[in-house]
Parts: sequence; structure tokens; C-alpha cells
Amino acid sequence: MTDLIVEPFEAHTVLTLNRPEKRNALSVALRNAISDALDAIATDETMKCVVIAGSGDVFSAGFDLKEFTRAADDADFERELWASSDRYHDTVLRFPLPTIASINGPALAGGFDLAVMCDLRIASTTARFAHPERTFGDVVYGPLHDLVGGAVARELTIGGRELDAFEARALHLVSEVVEPDALRDATEALVARVCAPPRPLLMRTKAKVLRRAGFGSDTPTLDL
Repeated sequence: MTDLIVEPFEAHTVLTLNRPEKRNALSVALRNAISDALDAIATDETMKCVVIAGSGDVFSAGFDLKEFTRAADDADFERELWASSDRYHDTVLRFPLPTIASINGPALAGGFDLAVMCDLRIASTTARFAHPERTFGDVVYGPLHDLVGGAVARELTIGGRELDAFEARALHLVSEVVEPDALRDATEALVARVCAPPRPLLMRTKAKVLRRAGFGSDTPTLDL
């Protein structure tokens, strides 16, 4: 079973995290697969946007913590882990076309980061958002701050606040909340709206978004 399902359509591609038995934890292999897929899509002249979704009932529970245990005893793997992390964050955050997170359930820790690194977010009523890793490691702060501002970002990353789907919508963290069985159709409707402009115009707008957010150059994971 592949960790990442890549489904190309006429003008967009859906990337589905496919480790449901691990709550779609973002392993080195899965992060590399996401980075590879996005690099390929960026050069495909037919593509206008990317959807990132999760299989099962969880969007993503974050990084695979068992790999950090392994890295503590394996210096080579530790280097691989952080190189994978830096490349993945850079590739997702600075992808030149619009990205949509279709959030089918909890988005926690690195899963929360993945959602906020996307340009747009649509959520199921079962979604929730939190940074549990704040109690034992660094959080990715910059992309969240860009979306919700300093006060709310501090509540989530320092204060430990958690959000359900409707609270996230009230904060404009997600644009729409729908029942689980309506998420696919609602996502497809959003894709249709996003893909209405020509690809060059979408790319110019995305470039403006990145410049305004200050994400114009490489930043290591732990400094984001």
C-alpha cells in the first residue's frame, strides 16, 4: 500500500495521505513522497491547483514520533529526518500554484501545520486543530501567524488552545465546514472556483501571496 495516493484530474491533482492505521502520521517516506509529487506537479502545464486530503477519519496526527526515537540513536537517520523535514516544509509552503487542504478529521501538530501551509482550507464537522507537540518540541509558527494573527497564534502555540471546526471557521482558519459525507463535493466545488483563472494568473497571484507573507526564501523547519 502506497503512503501517498496521487490522483491527477483535468486541471488539479489530489494528494491523499494514506497511512490511516498510523493516523496519517508524516513519516520521512511520506514527506518525501509529498515533496516529490509537488515538484512534478509544479512543472505540469495542465495543472492549476493541488488538493491535500487524508484517508480514514484523521487528516494527520503530525510527524511520526517513532522516527524521532530512532533518530536519537542513529545520527545518519537524524540528518535524513531533518533534511526531509526542511525540504517538505519548503516545498509545500512555497508551491507555486494554489493548494487546498480538505480536512476530513483532526489536524494535529504537523498535520495542523500542513493544513495552514495550504492556501485554502475546507473542513468536515469532525475536524479539530491543536498543537500538542508544543509541550515537548518546537512548533511551526510563521504560517499560522500569517493566517490568524499574533493573538490567536499565541493562544494556539503557547496557550494550548484547541479549536473545533466551527471555531476554526469563526477565526477564518477554514472557509467552510460541511458534514463528512459532503466534504468531497464541497472540495470539488472549491477546486472549480480556484481553477477558473488561467494558470499564469494563478501563479502570479500565488507569488504575491508568498512575498506578502515573507516566505520568499528558504527557512529551516525549526525557524518557521
